[in-house]
Amino acid sequence: MKKIFILLMLSIGVFGAEIAWNSSYDTALAKAKKESKPLMVLITTEQCRWCRKLESTTLKDKEIISRINTKFQAVNVIKDKSIYPKNLTAKMVPTSYFIDPSTEKVIYSIPGYWDSEDYNSVLDEALRKYKK
Repeated sequence: MKKIFILLMLSIGVFGAEIAWNSSYDTALAKAKKESKPLMVLITTEQCRWCRKLESTTLKDKEIISRINTKFQAVNVIKDKSIYPKNLTAKMVPTSYFIDPSTEKVIYSIPGYWDSEDYNSVLDEALRKYKK
């Protein structure tokens, strides 16, 4: 019984330390509207090394994970493979878009890889613009 409890606690720690990505843009938008949170759309491609770096470093940071999970509804879409609005035209990847769910207008966007400290500033700016 003790081993099962320890395994359960370890799995909660591992699974609890990830961004709660929505399965689609439409699902994320519906949840964002319901919860009155901004929508975060991360556009990546399968062969982008900067996308992998963002995913394996910045988006694994516990503070970043916590902020995204509590303050946003997030979805990660693959450019040219996922269904999402055509106005989100990422000229470079990764690109992070922040959208007001009530109007579906982009309130802030930023291309490229950012380390954890800088991405925290990105999240701050998105929240500031959403509250205006």
